[in-house]
Amino acid sequence: MSALEIRLATKRDLKALLAIEEASFDEPWSAGLLRSELELTATRRYSIATNGGSVLGYLGLMRIDEDVHVNTIATAIDARGQGIATRLLLEGIEAVLAEGGRHLTLEVAATNLSAQSLYRRFGLAPVGVRRGYYAGGVDAIVMWCRDMDSGEEMARRAMIAASLGSEP
Repeated sequence: MSALEIRLATKRDLKALLAIEEASFDEPWSAGLLRSELELTATRRYSIATNGGSVLGYLGLMRIDEDVHVNTIATAIDARGQGIATRLLLEGIEAVLAEGGRHLTLEVAATNLSAQSLYRRFGLAPVGVRRGYYAGGVDAIVMWCRDMDSGEEMARRAMIAASLGSEP
């Protein structure tokens, strides 16, 4: 995976984002919603992971003051298990820290155990449940990581990056 590159998403990436979105979620975002998210550059940050020109995954973050919300993250089905979501989170967190973000939050399907495991690696802990939040009435687990800029959290991300053979 040494050829993996992470860059900001643009409207030109919309078709690839939609394909991953539709393959990943029971209630995928529409082209219009994704397009509008990409346009909200003052509060949103969408990045993509590519290899050889192919989009393998994406991450959407929303920053409100010191709080950063993971709006969406997904990896192409045939690229899962290769550390792409981990690399996207590492890069995204460092970018929003540089912009003043300090706390990270998200919702994850109660049934998505692999995503929950990934988020726990990044120091996110469950703090609540949103009942029936997802398609089919699946609950969402609300997770937070406070003080991403602390020495402990910076060391955690450095260890994650080292396990991938990359810098945070």
